[in-house]
Amino acid sequence: MLNEMARARTIANLWRDAVAAGHPDPAYLHQVDGEWVGVTWAEAARAVDELANGLLALGVERGDAFALLARTNLEWSLFDFALALVGAVGAPIYASSSPRDARYVLEHSEAVGVLVEDDDQRAKVAGSDVTHIISFDELDALRERGRDHAASHPGDLSARADSIGEDDLFTFIYTSGTTGPPKACMIRHRNYYAMVQKGDEVEGGRLTEPGDVMLLYLPLAHNYGRLLHLSASYVGYTIAFLPDPLLAAVELPRVRPHLFPSVPRVYEKIHTAVVAKFEETRGVQKALIEWALRVGYRVSKLRQAKQPVPRGLLVQHRIADRLVYRKVKARLGGRLRYANAGGAPLSRDIAEFFHAIDILILEGYGLSEVTTAATVNRRDDFKFGTVGKALPGVELRIARDGEILIRSNTVFAGYYHDEAATSDVLDDEGFVHTGDIGHLDDDGFLVITDRKKDIIVTAGGKNVAPQNLENELKAHRVISQAIVVGDRRPYIAALVTIDPEFDGADPQAEVRKAVDAVNDGRSRFEQIKRFAILPRDFALEHDEVTPTLKLRRKVILEHFAREADALYEPGG
Repeated sequence: MLNEMARARTIANLWRDAVAAGHPDPAYLHQVDGEWVGVTWAEAARAVDELANGLLALGVERGDAFALLARTNLEWSLFDFALALVGAVGAPIYASSSPRDARYVLEHSEAVGVLVEDDDQRAKVAGSDVTHIISFDELDALRERGRDHAASHPGDLSARADSIGEDDLFTFIYTSGTTGPPKACMIRHRNYYAMVQKGDEVEGGRLTEPGDVMLLYLPLAHNYGRLLHLSASYVGYTIAFLPDPLLAAVELPRVRPHLFPSVPRVYEKIHTAVVAKFEETRGVQKALIEWALRVGYRVSKLRQAKQPVPRGLLVQHRIADRLVYRKVKARLGGRLRYANAGGAPLSRDIAEFFHAIDILILEGYGLSEVTTAATVNRRDDFKFGTVGKALPGVELRIARDGEILIRSNTVFAGYYHDEAATSDVLDDEGFVHTGDIGHLDDDGFLVITDRKKDIIVTAGGKNVAPQNLENELKAHRVISQAIVVGDRRPYIAALVTIDPEFDGADPQAEVRKAVDAVNDGRSRFEQIKRFAILPRDFALEHDEVTPTLKLRRKVILEHFAREADALYEPGG
């Protein structure tokens, strides 16, 4: 019976197997007084066991929801595994959430408790109807209580972990919600276990290996960050937790990660900074950079086409790397094998630029309803402008209207307390209706066109995908963010923000150049006829972007309705 239970695909068993593997490298890195300090697997295992026993001592039952309200850090990760061992259902809350949103998750999930990082986060949940509010500085006391419980009830934790079934709920993942209140995706233990196993099944092998170091700033409340946290234990790589994403540029050279998962917005900012630096050069140095870029783009084109690179060109590429590319890669730590992008589309131009300087960014696609990823570009099988091929065991279907449908063993159990919304997204055949529009190319790569609900239908009846235009606009150095408008209007227009790093004299003229470049080669109905420069960037504090930096179009268009309307006034 025990052997049978040990084979159960639960996160409790994933953690126990990781500890038993005896990996020699640290399980985690975290900062103590500004210095990176390693945590061994044995130390992590002891902490998780003590926390789990502490939860048992508090009376936390299998199936109870327990929220986590904190940034990306060690304490969050250890507590999450403790919840998994006792069979509780994690209910993560974004650290940036407002008090209203935090209390919504607590009430909706019927949480019996919440882990909070500090007094500021505790204040968000003050007055909520939960039994246990535990802050980080109270975790030592919980561990001590756990040690006492383990001494007096030595078999309790193992019995509880063994009792967890594959179909038990592991977590609620709350959709960040570009419209309406967030919905709670019910993710079972077997869903996330199957998700981390996908890497074993990918042709060409995993992107991650035991001994790798990953710098992780992505919120653990998001399904992508959660997957990486679980995959680290499954594979045996080290996570360096970075609570403040704004410090990534500082910590990349210090941590020197092999892997740096991110959202496209970060790569866009790095691209802007590198291009600006290149443009500042003069004379011989400028000529050298231009030569290195020409070499890089030639090599990139051949590798994209899976064609051999001539020996002479390879020699030039190695020289260009030593003289130019390596200086850029040093800003990312110097050991980066691959970079990953997810959560939103990455401009093809930006992906090709990085590849030209010998940094491969692999884009993937998925959603919370399929426990994170459904497609991914492989290190030896990638195509820029796409989100890759289906992962093993994932079925893709394109509906008549172009909507992408997904079926997999990672499909969620539905939305908590919302059968109507579940039936809207999950059909009788087990396919998730993603709400995204796209197609499969001749080689099986998935191309995302836009969100179904975001497709613009002009007054002339023409369908326009705004995301393509927005991505191309953001690839230009002057533009920080862009949102394209024109639904039921006579033509397409754009609202843009200026990158704060831009120091040119005439931003209006530079944006005009960017718009002209985007319009080049497009049909007349797709072209941006007018644009307006907004006074500030879209911001999380104004509820204009989600915690994963996706634009909330409805909110933005409400906040800047006057500017958008002016684009359609005569003489505007």
